[in-house]
Amino acid sequence: MAAETTVLEGIPEALALSKLEAARMLGVSVRTVDRLIALKELPVRRLGRRVLILRNGLQSLLRADHPTQAA
Repeated sequence: MAAETTVLEGIPEALALSKLEAARMLGVSVRTVDRLIALKELPVRRLGRRVLILRNGLQSLLRADHPTQAA
């Protein structure tokens, strides 16, 4: 295990995340991330079939004011 951590220490944080990783970081479902993407509130980059979410996009989303809808 110690050898694995030393190898990973040299790798910088990923610049982009998958939808699942972004959902886990935000504490929401993947469906919610899909909705934010569809509403253009969360910018994405596409590489082939992969949908990548930039860390900067997540930070911008969290800094922005988002109105809530009454039930």
